[in-house]
Amino acid sequence: MAVYVYSIVASTHPQRLDGLDGVGDPPGELRTVSAGWLSAVVSDAPDELQPKRRDLLAHQSVQLRLMADGTVLPLRFGFTATSDDAVRAVLEDGADDFSDRLRALEGCVEYHLKAAQDENALLRRILIESDDARGLNEQIKSGSGGPDLPVALGELVAQEVRAREERLAASVIESLRGLAREEFVSQPTGNDFLNVSFLVDRDHEDRFRSAEKELADELGDDFDLRLHGPLPAYSFA
Repeated sequence: MAVYVYSIVASTHPQRLDGLDGVGDPPGELRTVSAGWLSAVVSDAPDELQPKRRDLLAHQSVQLRLMADGTVLPLRFGFTATSDDAVRAVLEDGADDFSDRLRALEGCVEYHLKAAQDENALLRRILIESDDARGLNEQIKSGSGGPDLPVALGELVAQEVRAREERLAASVIESLRGLAREEFVSQPTGNDFLNVSFLVDRDHEDRFRSAEKELADELGDDFDLRLHGPLPAYSFA
């Protein structure tokens, strides 16, 4: 039977798994596979593994329990191997890399920050601050320009939006960078202009959260900053 792999920890980790269910219906029983000073937390994998809420919660619950007791190298949902022996072989082959990452994550958690800006407020600022955009807009409103002006204005505004959001994203990251060990920037989706994860020392969590709140207050009501954490360090595993 295939094996579902949740995470990798040091063999000295407490590996306290009592009361937790694995993925599947019925839930798989959690166990560990060890090789040297590394252990993988696993269970039997269901025949058809789907990202259902029940299984996602089971996967996350294992990570949170392990994270509460020590350093954990969390794997993304859905990682499977053919057998316990195959898992053991992966641990042996990647022992140095896994050990390095566990040391890098020691005493740390992940915080995930997304940010968006009110679109109408941004457009108003562009029309106020950009002479070119304001001039095109006034020509369109007065009817003195040609039919191509709306397209030109749209392209100019789109360029301004991209440039301003890139500068703002860089500024937000820079303001928090000093309170984190590492950062991992992902492609924003939807209306967000920022999607970044920070690896934060547990000793610095309060300072990091306070700095993010001060930044949100400074940016004002036109901005929506959403900070999630502490989380297992998926982005840095």
